[in-house]
Amino acid sequence: MFILGTYIIILLIITIIIMENSNYSPLKTSAVDFFLNLGVIVALYATVMSFISLLFTVIDVAFSKTTEVYQYYNPSISMPIAILVISFPILILLSWILEKGYRTEPEKRGLAIRKWLSYLTLFVAGGVLAGDLIAVIYKFLDGQDLTTGFLLKALVVLLVAAFVFMHYLQDIRDKVSPKCRRTRPIVMAVIILASIIWGFSVLGSPATQRNMKYDNTKIMNLQEIQWQVISYWQMNGALPTSLEQMASNKEYFITVPTDPQNQKSYGYEKTGQMTFKLCAEFNNENTAGQNGYGVQVSYPKGSVIQNENWNHDAGEQCFTRVVDPVAYPTQVRG
Repeated sequence: MFILGTYIIILLIITIIIMENSNYSPLKTSAVDFFLNLGVIVALYATVMSFISLLFTVIDVAFSKTTEVYQYYNPSISMPIAILVISFPILILLSWILEKGYRTEPEKRGLAIRKWLSYLTLFVAGGVLAGDLIAVIYKFLDGQDLTTGFLLKALVVLLVAAFVFMHYLQDIRDKVSPKCRRTRPIVMAVIILASIIWGFSVLGSPATQRNMKYDNTKIMNLQEIQWQVISYWQMNGALPTSLEQMASNKEYFITVPTDPQNQKSYGYEKTGQMTFKLCAEFNNENTAGQNGYGVQVSYPKGSVIQNENWNHDAGEQCFTRVVDPVAYPTQVRG
């Protein structure tokens, strides 16, 4: 979204320059022409970037290896799909309105704002094409692993940038036939719809995504409770017998989080002088060796470091935790 905002600011600056140099074209640019042309380009950039973002996320999930480190906390395709659902129809509608006007007034194809924005888009698409090829060649020459995910991402950027570049190059030269203007939006719509369906098949339906977010929130809550329990032990020299006892301690004021899905309290059990259990009910399993932040890690068996292991199956699951007196010494004065 930051990149999109940057592009919009650049477009506005350029359009202001165009308006200040209106002698570029003998045909006067009206307010309607100005905002229609600007709207098409903004909708195009939003559609393209959201489409690429959607495919990148799906590729990351579909082609990630179990040894890779995830680069995001919670993969989601909600935002790119939401933008596509709105921006693509706007792009088609505004483009249709412009083409309808060009049929009645062909001279408007020579408007300064149309040419400037078209050439700007050509410049951006060409730069993206060059950068994409440079990235692939660099990784190959540098001896880096050209993974399937990376090559697919590079192919997506290459095809999308090439399509935009060729379309606007033909449009500037007035080489786009009426048949192409009718069929291209249909082909684009089919490709976008297929990508959305693929995204849902890989990452799950909106209900599945919602349950995943619930599970991730539960892990974060359990992590917070774990550190609260350890902190309580440091301050009191003993583990609390219950979460209620810990929360009611006047010298240790905290708010213990509850399950966001059913608003119930999380399970807690003191199992020894320095051991305890934390329990929660999960919608889906997560046994890919990930911690609560989606980063894959390994834990020595029996090590206290295993306190950061949050692998779980679906349903009610408990995690055994051990307080390390060396790492977390008590602050009780004896």
